[in-house]
Amino acid sequence: MSVMLRRRVRAGFGGLVAAGAGLGLGELAAALVGGTSPVVGVGTQLIDLAPGPAKDWAVKNLGTADKPILVGGVLFAVAIFALLAGTVGASRPRLAVVLTIGLGVLAILAAATGRTLATNPLTRLLPGVVTLIVATVGIVLILRALGPPPSPRAVGSAGPDETSTDDARPSNPLRPGRTDSEPVPTAGGSASDVPGFDRRRFLVTALSIGAAGAAGLAVSRLVPGGVDEATRAAVKVPAPGSPAQALPAGVSGDVAGVSRFFTPNKSFYRVDTLLTVPKVDPRNWELRIHGMVDRELRLNLADLLDRHLIERDITLTCVSNEVGGPYVGNARWIGVPIAEILREAGVQDGADAVRSTSVDGLTIGTPLTALTDGRDAMFAVAMNGEPLPFAHGFPVRMVVPGLYGYVSATKWIVDFEVTRFADFSAYWTDRGWSVEAPIKTASRIDVPKGFATIKAGPAVAAGVAWAQRRGISKVEVQVDDGPWRPAKLAAEDSIDTWRQWTFRWNATPGNHKLTVRATDAEGHLQTADRAAPRPNGSSGLHNTLVMVE
Repeated sequence: MSVMLRRRVRAGFGGLVAAGAGLGLGELAAALVGGTSPVVGVGTQLIDLAPGPAKDWAVKNLGTADKPILVGGVLFAVAIFALLAGTVGASRPRLAVVLTIGLGVLAILAAATGRTLATNPLTRLLPGVVTLIVATVGIVLILRALGPPPSPRAVGSAGPDETSTDDARPSNPLRPGRTDSEPVPTAGGSASDVPGFDRRRFLVTALSIGAAGAAGLAVSRLVPGGVDEATRAAVKVPAPGSPAQALPAGVSGDVAGVSRFFTPNKSFYRVDTLLTVPKVDPRNWELRIHGMVDRELRLNLADLLDRHLIERDITLTCVSNEVGGPYVGNARWIGVPIAEILREAGVQDGADAVRSTSVDGLTIGTPLTALTDGRDAMFAVAMNGEPLPFAHGFPVRMVVPGLYGYVSATKWIVDFEVTRFADFSAYWTDRGWSVEAPIKTASRIDVPKGFATIKAGPAVAAGVAWAQRRGISKVEVQVDDGPWRPAKLAAEDSIDTWRQWTFRWNATPGNHKLTVRATDAEGHLQTADRAAPRPNGSSGLHNTLVMVE
């Protein structure tokens, strides 16, 4: 390996170490002040700047794994940039420093201009500033330990048939037979290194900087965030003044593998734009109700819990759900009716919308009529018998039956502005999604799974169907191209929850396609026309292939 190549390898390694140290100590600064992690800040900006089709592809193909994959992608990009910056520093140290500073400035800009949980300018910017300073000082120290760039005479060589001007120079008087063009070994170095390089000094410098960054990252994971599961569990949700009705007999089927009537909290789908789940301190949380109202209200969690609470079973659906997809779940919610809060505030004439804002700055636009027409729209505080999980909006979120979540289900809500659609646009509508989005009638086959192998003879298929605010009146199943045959419906809890269905058939050997469709309680048949989720929800019929032995 040539002298210059070895130098570039060492410099590239040094660039990685310096950037890693900057990120590690930046993470520590974020943990100590409750600020924005440099990686999360850049990742959130990438989410917001990504084109719609890229977001759709990630939700469809990666699911909840899209967030760790994005974080990994950011770290990989930083590593490549740092490696290249360090390599450049082997011959142009000042340019390497400039590139490293640019990387730190990027982290600061991401925190300064992007959505973040930190509202104080110091907490927003400090982690990025720490990243910039540490990475810059690190690369400077490492390049100094590497020594000055070699002169062309030190790394050049003459060809076998060429005459080098150095050949005519007198021998080195300190060593007979040695010319001045040959490198002089130094302490810790080797005869093949350029003058001034001290391997031991370089390794000690690089390892010290790397250890500082690793220690910062490790300590950041140990810094208590102030809000943990114990804090959440300590919130006591009173018994609702209006409890949910008792579940009717037969609301759940007995087919193994079909979706449970109530989706466990840990299994409930999560689709949002945050790389880290906010952990909002319920003791400091406040909801501001303002805009086109007669009286502005500011409510803390105790204020909400002291009010009249309702308990309702409601199925939520994400607009990103593909036909037959997993982004739908049913839960029992406790909360304060939004309509009561609006009556207290006094909605002014001309208002037709509400803009709600999450703790990270994401905005959602909801039709005012959906909050005041008698449906059980609520500021929810509990889910399936416990305070809201952090991932599902603790301490307070919106739940509105009949609308896709991107226009109704604001999690970690902190602001509620009564306004007009003509006066604002929300996060998702800015990105090409419809302003209003009632949930479409849909059905799904849970059993058997696609490409499952079953025995010939009596067989069973089962799944769920939903049409919130309308209810499900009929589910039918088609085997191959045969006639549509009715499935058996489980009992209905309410028009705002899904219904399980069961279909029994005689399976004959061979491959078969099962297709399902539902009819809502208003008599409207689920459409067979295929449509992608964008701009207002997918449509089409779910089918599955089974192999019968």
